[in-house]
Amino acid sequence: MRYNIWHIVHFILLGIILGGCTVCQDPDDYFRAPDSLSKAECNKVYEFLPAPGQFVNERYEASTMEKACEYAEGRLSQKAYVSLGGFGGYLVVGFDHSIESSGGYDLAVTGNAFSGASEPGIVWVMKDSNGNGLPDDTWYELAGSEAGKPGTISNYSVTYYRPASKQSSVKWTDSLGNDGEIDYLGAFHKQDYYYPAWVTEDSYTLTGTRLEARNYDASGNGSYWVNGDFEWGYADNFSPVDMLTDDDNASASNVDNHFKISDAINPDGSAADLDYIDFVKIQTGVNAKSGRLGENSTEVIGVYDYHLLKASE
Repeated sequence: MRYNIWHIVHFILLGIILGGCTVCQDPDDYFRAPDSLSKAECNKVYEFLPAPGQFVNERYEASTMEKACEYAEGRLSQKAYVSLGGFGGYLVVGFDHSIESSGGYDLAVTGNAFSGASEPGIVWVMKDSNGNGLPDDTWYELAGSEAGKPGTISNYSVTYYRPASKQSSVKWTDSLGNDGEIDYLGAFHKQDYYYPAWVTEDSYTLTGTRLEARNYDASGNGSYWVNGDFEWGYADNFSPVDMLTDDDNASASNVDNHFKISDAINPDGSAADLDYIDFVKIQTGVNAKSGRLGENSTEVIGVYDYHLLKASE
């Protein structure tokens, strides 16, 4: 049988329609289903870039991002806190499988918040859309109780500047024209620098969603500071809603906040409708300091697939 050019084009198009395209890849092909060996906890830290803070460089040395990630991985494996420093400091983790969106709680992030001692972290999620196993696709914020409120600012940036001398406060400026300092608290944290040792530039900028701070001096003389709580949707934040408990955690024990992938939003606030995710980022969400307590800094102790965590209990 002889074929003209239109027959050939027809067969090519038909093959594409029937799934014969070898160039295209269905993004769902990159879904990694959990199996009997999958672990609930994150298995890798891809990035660890805190803002300057009183726990940064304390009792650890990291001259590169790789070393910083090794430090953070080690801490999480021991169920010890990783401090993200002031506003914008972040940690990016991944899992040995993809986590499906169930419409209910899908993630758990462990912190140590108790009533009046919240240091809220924004949680972001990412789907490995290009299938390369790296967190280089699109981040989606998980909307919490403050999403869309007047005091919440998207795309807020803070630039931090390397101190000129040891044991000095770290100066910052922000995208609103404000400036301030991350205080050096030599009575409590005596390392030479609160500026991350693995940042080689003399300044760096962190960008994210900023919540309106709720900290205040309850004593009036600086002796008793309260870091106010938010209703729900943030890491290291006291919330009876997403902590799933009525305990006020006065002992500052490790406790989980729980999150729904279905709360992921686009920049315009509309639902992102993600069917699964592969990576999680936690980022300090306030730019505030509380006297001798220092900067408000989100602490992360663990990040988990809540489905597998429940199954193991």
